[in-house]
Amino acid sequence: MTGPAAAPAPGTAEWLALVAEPVVDPDQRIVDPHHHLWPAGRGMRYGVPELLADVGSGHRVEHTVFMECGAAYRADGPEALRPVGETEFVAAAADESGGVIAAVVGHADLRRDDLDGILDAHVEAGRGRFRGIRDALSRAEPGEPLMIPGGAPEGKYADPDFRRGVARLGARGLTYDSWHYHYQNREFLELARAVPDTVMVLDHFGTPIGVGSYAGRADEIFASWSDDVAEIARCGNVVAKLGGLAMPDNGYGWHLATRPPTSDAVVAAHGRWYRHLIECFGPDRCMFESNFPLAPTQGEWLRVLRSLALRSDGRPDPPSRWVVFVAILWRVARAARQG
Repeated sequence: MTGPAAAPAPGTAEWLALVAEPVVDPDQRIVDPHHHLWPAGRGMRYGVPELLADVGSGHRVEHTVFMECGAAYRADGPEALRPVGETEFVAAAADESGGVIAAVVGHADLRRDDLDGILDAHVEAGRGRFRGIRDALSRAEPGEPLMIPGGAPEGKYADPDFRRGVARLGARGLTYDSWHYHYQNREFLELARAVPDTVMVLDHFGTPIGVGSYAGRADEIFASWSDDVAEIARCGNVVAKLGGLAMPDNGYGWHLATRPPTSDAVVAAHGRWYRHLIECFGPDRCMFESNFPLAPTQGEWLRVLRSLALRSDGRPDPPSRWVVFVAILWRVARAARQG
């Protein structure tokens, strides 16, 4: 006689299937501006088949943008050019995806004197898909129990060489993405003010942390974060991604739960962060990101989308409510074509 079946592990397809919810407005066109991929046997188990399964789960996700994650770097050759291997990998993955993957944001050390040569190599490797660079500002504080600790040097945002590199991206019609923590939002603000001619993308809400010394301090963090975001939004060269709030370091604990959260649970936890960012930036400067596969709920963006798209009586809201999910995506992803 066998015992009861083991509960599915959080984040698996079996775990996600424990909460099934109807798709709202399945014909709404969506472009996902932020996801990751890894080659088989490296990093997380997430390649083109997994991505296509996720974006094909019911909503009309027509295209996606890959975001750098240290995948598939070249094993040899000049160190500065090794990240170009990731762009080569994603260009091949884009072919495999049948055109679903439409753009690539890669990595480079923006402080380097030979930056233009590195960017040229990315452009060539991307075969028409390369759009920008993420050279993140994220700097973890010593002793904090983060699952994804950023290792940027202190003061990177103010480094003249780094700022010169960010400015060079703008001059070439490329974008700059930053992933950083909530206590670094003022650093990002100073960078945006110092380099106003480069389109900058604020990833993951500026990553409000909810673990370690920040556990249980959500109201306090929200108050200071709100002020910072309002200031950042006054910089016309900055746009914001909505998503990435369900990672373990955000402190909601869903990666340990026996069941994934419902749409209502996600919006109850995240709603004020979404509302404030949208109010500050406006729908035309926001874009909804999936962050596949790093959010343990996997459906964070779709669950929020589903709940925000419904009136209290369960009927779909007017189309104007949807502009935040699609309005800016191609404007940013295609910025390189204007250069």
